[in-house]
Amino acid sequence: MTGVPRSKYYYKPKKDKQKDDFILDKIKGIATAFPSYSYRRITAALRREDMVVNHKRVYRIMRQNGICCSIRRAYKHTTNSSHDLAKYPNLVKNLIPSRPDQVWHADITYIRFEIPFAYLAAIIDGFSRKVIGYAIGKTLSPSLTIAALKDAINVRDTTNLIHHSDQGFQYCSSRYVEILKDSGISISMSDKDIL
Repeated sequence: MTGVPRSKYYYKPKKDKQKDDFILDKIKGIATAFPSYSYRRITAALRREDMVVNHKRVYRIMRQNGICCSIRRAYKHTTNSSHDLAKYPNLVKNLIPSRPDQVWHADITYIRFEIPFAYLAAIIDGFSRKVIGYAIGKTLSPSLTIAALKDAINVRDTTNLIHHSDQGFQYCSSRYVEILKDSGISISMSDKDIL
């Protein structure tokens, strides 16, 4: 009707191979400098160099050229509840906090850096879900959790407060329990190792 062949209407131009090669060279440079970067971090690095590029395109180019990284990380256990220290019942099983400083949740995780890693002990308000006390250390000793607890106690109200944690030895240690009791804080622990 219009004199345009149907094939022209449905024609899709091939991807610009030269542009892909240019992006590939940039990706190889970034991947060599930062071998643990995934396609998203490489996309961010390319954008910092003022390149307009989609993360899907970066992923496709990396996958086609075998550049995708996959780092297997060893799982670090932070809870050791195999001890003879006193354990406390779960006081927050069906409790939904209705105000700040009603329930504090305590937990430990680890932060991976380039080569080593560090442990992070945090106290989180159950109502606002904000971190109200924390400490960072190289070991899982009770002194790490005690530092986080003291950090929270120094800035928050402990009246009618429940402290909830797992049954790890850090939270069952005599010094930690003593600080909780001296501050008038009720002690609650989960039945399992998971909060």
